Amino acid sequence: MTPHEHLRRQDGVVSRRQLLAGGLTENDVRRLLRRRNLVRVHPGVMVDHNGPLTHRQRLWAAVLLGAPAALWGPSALSPTTTAGAGASGPVHVAVDLTRRVNSVSGVRVHRVSGLEGLVLWNGAPPRVRAEVALVEVAATAHDELTAIAVLADAVRNRTTTPERLRAELSRRRALRRRRLLTDVVGDLVDGTDSVLELRYLTDVERAHGLPRGERQARLEGLRARHDVVHRDERVVVELDGRAHHSSTHDRFRDLERDTSALLAGHVTVRVGWGQVVGHPCRTARTVAELLRARGWTGAVRRCPRCEPN
Repeated sequence: MTPHEHLRRQDGVVSRRQLLAGGLTENDVRRLLRRRNLVRVHPGVMVDHNGPLTHRQRLWAAVLLGAPAALWGPSALSPTTTAGAGASGPVHVAVDLTRRVNSVSGVRVHRVSGLEGLVLWNGAPPRVRAEVALVEVAATAHDELTAIAVLADAVRNRTTTPERLRAELSRRRALRRRRLLTDVVGDLVDGTDSVLELRYLTDVERAHGLPRGERQARLEGLRARHDVVHRDERVVVELDGRAHHSSTHDRFRDLERDTSALLAGHVTVRVGWGQVVGHPCRTARTVAELLRARGWTGAVRRCPRCEPN
């Protein structure tokens, strides 16, 4: 490939190695740099202008710095998904575990075992497969809710499939949050919300002393099952994971079920991952207020995570 072809394919970014392989000499490269036809970005990496780099040029420059290398983690998802790093922050690239490439300003280098089989080398720029990047982003997210949202949103947006995520988790034996992520992906595969239901029971209901509701219960005279039913207070709690309640059919079914419960004298409250995992204490207080308004005489118990009054 000629230098011009490299520049055209790589958004105006090229490496010294590519220039020399394309027929230029070291003197040619020095002359282009001296005339400012090319401008140094990283050691051995140049761009064909002297203005600010675009985001895609930053990605290319980072990959060429460590070539053979590939975008890793959040950078492998950017700019195609909201889980990506966007135009700010360091660019993450992966090189094989056997290699040593120093990080430079704006580039973070990760050494990865078996990288060859994880990369879409024909990508522009090369990047690890979506499920590899998603699992890495979820494992390193700053909180559990963000980790769950990364995987659930990717499946909903058809960036990858639950089966591919499960296979990647099976490959990654040493991984932060591996148990949680495996459970979440299991829910995505099965189309259930069992992990969300368990977290509601332990982190919202049990941790705050709310009355124990009946699980997967039917209201008298109705066929539908409800996630949590407080029969004495005539309150229904439905636990909705976004990945499983996004179709028109699902929304229609939920509305029908809520309307039937209301006609039977039960009010329905719907909570999702954000309320259960992100704000369990606030959710417990909200549900408690609803239960008290409908006859419950108990009091909310503070859990170790509750903020002082």
